[in-house]
Amino acid sequence: MAEAGTGFLEQLKSCIVWSWTYLWTVWFFIVLFLVYILRVPLKINDNLSTVSMFLNTLTPKFYVALTGTSSLISGLILIFEWWYFRKYGTSFIEQVSVSHLRPLLGGVDNNSSNNANSSNGDSDSNRQSVSECKVWRNPLNLFRGAEYNRYTWVTGREPLTYYDMNLSAQDHQTFFTCDSDHLRPADAIMQKAWRERNPQARISAAHEALEINECATAYILLAEEEATTIAEAEKLFKQALKAGDGCYRRSQQLQHHGSQYEAQHRRDTNVLVYIKRRLAMCARRLGRTREAVKMMRDLMKEFPLLSMFNIHENLLEALLELQAYADVQAVLAKYDDISLPKSATICYTAALLKARAVSDKFSPEAASRRGLSTAEMNAVEAIHRAVEFNPHVPKYLLEMKSLILPPEHILKRGDSEAIAYAFFHLAHWKRVEGALNLLHCTWEGTFRMIPYPLEKGHLFYPYPICTETADRELLPSFHEVSVYPKKELPFFILFTAGLCSFTAMLALLTHQFPELMGVFAKASSGTGIARVFSCVLKMNWKSHRHLNLIIFKTELITLLPPPPKLLLLLYS
Repeated sequence: MAEAGTGFLEQLKSCIVWSWTYLWTVWFFIVLFLVYILRVPLKINDNLSTVSMFLNTLTPKFYVALTGTSSLISGLILIFEWWYFRKYGTSFIEQVSVSHLRPLLGGVDNNSSNNANSSNGDSDSNRQSVSECKVWRNPLNLFRGAEYNRYTWVTGREPLTYYDMNLSAQDHQTFFTCDSDHLRPADAIMQKAWRERNPQARISAAHEALEINECATAYILLAEEEATTIAEAEKLFKQALKAGDGCYRRSQQLQHHGSQYEAQHRRDTNVLVYIKRRLAMCARRLGRTREAVKMMRDLMKEFPLLSMFNIHENLLEALLELQAYADVQAVLAKYDDISLPKSATICYTAALLKARAVSDKFSPEAASRRGLSTAEMNAVEAIHRAVEFNPHVPKYLLEMKSLILPPEHILKRGDSEAIAYAFFHLAHWKRVEGALNLLHCTWEGTFRMIPYPLEKGHLFYPYPICTETADRELLPSFHEVSVYPKKELPFFILFTAGLCSFTAMLALLTHQFPELMGVFAKASSGTGIARVFSCVLKMNWKSHRHLNLIIFKTELITLLPPPPKLLLLLYS
């Protein structure tokens, strides 16, 4: 009974939705019928004659004002639609129509029904898409004081967005604080310092904490934000290492005494790993690349489970600088695994190594004549794999788009990750002879294999649709965000552009040739009104003719009683 009642309600609901969908046609015919019935009381013929006389008396100035106003209004709508499309990636009119008008007309959201009826495979795909839209800490992020602030001093532009810095503040509170910080005065001050929005207030709090005790996190903050050179930052990080190593050894001995000590040891471990990683990056910036590689290898051996920092990506970049391609291949063999999350560094470094084997002798003309060899085919497939994972990178490597400073956080498969990768790896691609030429000849072929990247991928999951929105939050406003797949202009932008151009042309022609356009307008309006008037007269003539025929039949029947056959003939 319950199932029968539910089925009846569903059928009733579908009938109501169907009736509302086609109700506008019924309404249209009802209006036409009412106009026909009330044509005499409404004096439609007289009103049409009055309108025709009014239009005949209009001067060309009226038409100039009319077309000019229409052009201005449509131009304002066009400007607003274009601004909204550039900022949010969709048409305002279409969004309002889909969000508000479509439910009123009884439209059904296909996405909701598809989601309700999706299978387990679709659910896995959705979960993967959500994970790919997660914002990650940039493993190659720059130093605020020594690099980001220097850029601001020179150009006057802010390279970091508020959203990006807010994410960094959350990371610092997660890595560098714990619940027992209030028991130690210096750590309590630093716990408040990481929450401060004002940089000067954070720096002052760090100095205040150092006056109380040798605090490792205070040295970290000063090295990141107050130091104006990499050498100064390295000096402060060495002081932080001395203080952090002592705290780590003490908490390591007490970690099993309770949950409070365990949380403190976890915090001290994060602090120590962060300091050593930044010291390795300082050595890499200062040209001591071999020392940086040794520090990274030692750090990965000492803390193999802390993969959240992605230290292997720092190691890959340093090894490429040393041109130690065999070591790079060994690192890729460990981390380019199907069970591990991918990144642009992993995919494009693998493509670079395979391109290095054939790029120096590669020629597109010779390849078109003889075909691709096995090694060339492997290189092309590796490039296609990398481009499918992040299609924004080739434009930066081929210098088709200008680079900016990478943000502190990136979105995998997004424009922010492409900038972070190309900023450090462009020199490595240039160093390999012919690698950029091979990339230039083959990267666009990827898109032929994935004609619908948002629906189905080739080697990876479908490209997530959330990258554009997240990248606009992570990247500064002066950078033009790369969008994939490229969106076509909405219909309403094209429509308003055409309407604005057409009305502007009419206004210009009316202003230049007022008499000729006045005659044209009067003739057009007169023709339209004449057609409407003739239709009304034709309807009246047909109704009068039908009425006279009925009267004639009635009189004939009353005067001469016809036989049954004649009666049927008259009524037929």
